[in-house]
Amino acid sequence: MSRTINMLMGVVESVIPLQDGGAVMSGLAVVCLLLLQTGAHAFGIFGGESLNHQEITERALLNTTVQVCRALALAEGKDFTFPPQPFTAESVAAACASKSSKSFRRAIKLIKYTNLGVDLLTFYIASYHFDNEEFIEGRKIITKGLSAVKASNKENNFLTSRIRLGIILHPLQDFYSHSNWVEMGNERPNSNLIKSGTSIGNLAAKSRATCRNCDGDDCTNNILEDILDEKILTTGYFNFVPVFSTKPEGKCSHGGGIDQTSKIEPKGGINKDKFDSSHGHLHAEAARVAIAATSELLEDVRGAAGDRPFLQMMGIIKGKPLCFVIDTTGSMADDIATVRTVTSSIINSKVGTDEEPSLYILVPFNDPDFGPLIKTTDPEVFKNAINSLSAFGGGDFPEMSLSGLQLALTGAPSNSEIFLFTDAPARDVHLRSTVIALIERTQTVVNFMITGTGFRRRRRSDNNQQQQLSRMGRSVAQLYRDLAQASGGQAIEVTKSELLEATNIITESSSSALVTLLQAARSPGKAENFTFTVDESVRNLTIYITGRFVDFTLISPAGVSQNSANMTGSLIITSQSVGNFRTLQLNTQVGLWEIKMVSTNPYTLKVVGESSIDFLFDFLEVSQGPFGGFGLLENRPRAGVNGTLSVTITGSDSAILTEVTLVESSGAGKVNGSVEAQDGGDFLVQFDRIPSVEFVVLIKGRNSNASSRASSVSFQRQSSTSIRASSVTVTAADSNSILVPGIPLSIPFSVVTSGAGGNFIIQATNDQGFTSTFPSSLSLETGRSANGTVNLTAPPNTPSGTDVTLTIEANAPGGNDTNYVVLRFTVLRTVTDFTLPVCELLSLRSNCSANCSVSMWELSVQVTDGPEGTGVDRISLRQGNGTMNTSLAADNENVTLVSYNASCCSPDVELLVVDRVGNVGSCFYTVRTTADNSTQPMNITTTTSSPLPTAVPVVSLSTRAVQSFLLCLSTTILGLGLSSEMGIN
Repeated sequence: MSRTINMLMGVVESVIPLQDGGAVMSGLAVVCLLLLQTGAHAFGIFGGESLNHQEITERALLNTTVQVCRALALAEGKDFTFPPQPFTAESVAAACASKSSKSFRRAIKLIKYTNLGVDLLTFYIASYHFDNEEFIEGRKIITKGLSAVKASNKENNFLTSRIRLGIILHPLQDFYSHSNWVEMGNERPNSNLIKSGTSIGNLAAKSRATCRNCDGDDCTNNILEDILDEKILTTGYFNFVPVFSTKPEGKCSHGGGIDQTSKIEPKGGINKDKFDSSHGHLHAEAARVAIAATSELLEDVRGAAGDRPFLQMMGIIKGKPLCFVIDTTGSMADDIATVRTVTSSIINSKVGTDEEPSLYILVPFNDPDFGPLIKTTDPEVFKNAINSLSAFGGGDFPEMSLSGLQLALTGAPSNSEIFLFTDAPARDVHLRSTVIALIERTQTVVNFMITGTGFRRRRRSDNNQQQQLSRMGRSVAQLYRDLAQASGGQAIEVTKSELLEATNIITESSSSALVTLLQAARSPGKAENFTFTVDESVRNLTIYITGRFVDFTLISPAGVSQNSANMTGSLIITSQSVGNFRTLQLNTQVGLWEIKMVSTNPYTLKVVGESSIDFLFDFLEVSQGPFGGFGLLENRPRAGVNGTLSVTITGSDSAILTEVTLVESSGAGKVNGSVEAQDGGDFLVQFDRIPSVEFVVLIKGRNSNASSRASSVSFQRQSSTSIRASSVTVTAADSNSILVPGIPLSIPFSVVTSGAGGNFIIQATNDQGFTSTFPSSLSLETGRSANGTVNLTAPPNTPSGTDVTLTIEANAPGGNDTNYVVLRFTVLRTVTDFTLPVCELLSLRSNCSANCSVSMWELSVQVTDGPEGTGVDRISLRQGNGTMNTSLAADNENVTLVSYNASCCSPDVELLVVDRVGNVGSCFYTVRTTADNSTQPMNITTTTSSPLPTAVPVVSLSTRAVQSFLLCLSTTILGLGLSSEMGIN
């Protein structure tokens, strides 16, 4: 909505579309009564503050997520309690029974930042903002992007879905601020903006005048009366470069100081971005309709995906994803058997619990092959995939382990945990920097389960060859240790007989609520003292130590000590040691702990626990566009200069951040930041210098909800992922992240360095192995940039929804400095099916009486997708407690037959119908018992503007939840007096 960057998160109250089964009431009464019962309020503008894209987006996301969680709870026969208003990510996650809000907050943050990025990256492209009357082009961006979101969700590629969703929400919301839709008296969204092949409205001809000069600073009546009377759609024209600023004669301008067209007659503007904009008197109305339109689009995404996949897209999950990358060469037979055992144990113990994995990912690798990536939400599918693995081949030494890991890192959600099993070094060591880049961008923990001493291998060899292989094994084992350290994971080296015990130890401790309190690595080892703070929210306090011959002394907050030679003291509940890996489960005590490490060998130390309180962080960069502000930094920050960090506290609405430090991983130094609180648990942190060496982010703070007993104790959290700064910057134009099969996509990129110039080596890799071309090197001078292009082509038979991640790297001369940019693309085949499936009622029979509990009703429906359609993909119950069965018609496979029967106590049913490209509709049916106990089904055709149906059958398809939302929205806008009468404030 606003083109200025506003980092403050404002407060917007909003409407939640809700409906219960049972007796059917008028649409208006049902919606408003439910709003009162659940405590939902109307949209409101507090403190006279303008609303921006981020606020509009977050409120719609929270509302829709609450609705989905409620629907799932009711479908499972569970109670659902609405969180208090105004909704927050923490309260919604808790209401949805999510053990941690971190992934939910990250999803919201990514969608908001990509929405914001449209202003930063495409401020000059009119169609992304519905400027210059580019209605058709703007709608095309929305509908094409919406198809990509649906295709990605279908393939469980939720990260790409969030990115594309944020992008298309920006033009959708801008339509209501930049056009005259609200000025024409419209109080509901233009639903055809998200539907191809429909009419957006009566569009102004290029030659038709639409505005007059404003009356000084008063632009209230600058749109011509005939334009409003005839309901002709127009938008303002915009350009910020004086020499290129022009517009057709008589046309409206966007307005504002930066818009140079507003100085051309007719002068002034019509945008409603803020209260002080040209048409700022309509800002509140435009924001309200933009929220409703955002919710309408989210409802369409929800319908296409299904409720559970929609929640996964939003990061509402139970347990962490379970991701295995497995070497399948000949000597790995025992290891694969161990993975089967561990998989069965995890699935049997966690399915149906709060820690049930939200996603299962498997990537096999050997030599020369790797993949395919298997991604599923079904534990049985995952178990069958593991069971089908067999060990074969091998003979030479290294394997394609980093290729397999790259595929897993791009396929797994951010903040996942990956377990890689191998007994061999990596052949594809050239991917080392690519893998580290992906680890940094996804903040994923990678654990290496390494079997075999010194990587002794599969065939006999002479002594010289064996010595050479042993040296290679030791050097590449260090590669695995480096990658583990970079991600915050463990490089566990055990014998094959010890693998089961080691894997059980580390997977048992994996939890969606796991937080890192402290992490350090020392190579070579040295004596050093570490401290960490434990707050009262921490449970299951555990220490991981990797390394050989490492001694330690542990000192509790009460001053009690216990050392590694004595495992029977009061501080350590259990201790397990296998190979080079040791775990200590501590007797959790609130306060400041100390651990003294003593070893000359390399070691790693990690202190973790379970807690709801955690944090997210992203580096920001100052926008180079005309609107200023900050944008999300997509790669490594610049070394040695000032920098800005965005930190979000998760798991608490009242936590206060007091200190943020960039700690050098070697322990040699640190840089403290200046913390500035924002709304909504967000903080901006300014640093006068970004370390030039590897570092981690350490935060400290206080939670005001803590009990009086621990009120003086701070919380401490640390990033698992290590970060590297760089004097090299790589940027790429990524305004179109959709890849059409068989058609090359050109991705321009730029490299600049503040360090020494020279010949920079360029590497561009993608996780799908798609054909690509790019320059092998670029010549740079200090402070100057050089440009290149990657041409990427997906094979013609690539399925829609395939996710491809492209990593472009630039390596400085000598290989001591590198930076990258990571881009994600969705493969989307050309969509030609824009029609909704059609329901036709075949029969409806019932014997309902006054005693509904002893009578039943049933119906039969046939569903088709039309002669040009792609076919029905899924039919599900959106409402109804009966039994539904589907089958293909015997004489026509394009016809799906639906039968449904239910108790007369459940007289309503709504079928949700989705075709193969994600077109969504719903069919609503009900029976009503009359005074003489006879049952009378009634026909009514619903439209997007009609009230909730009082009886059925519905022949055409509509989305009733959206209707309910818009009806209640219009009620609040019209101000029917319900608020004051019912005590809503």
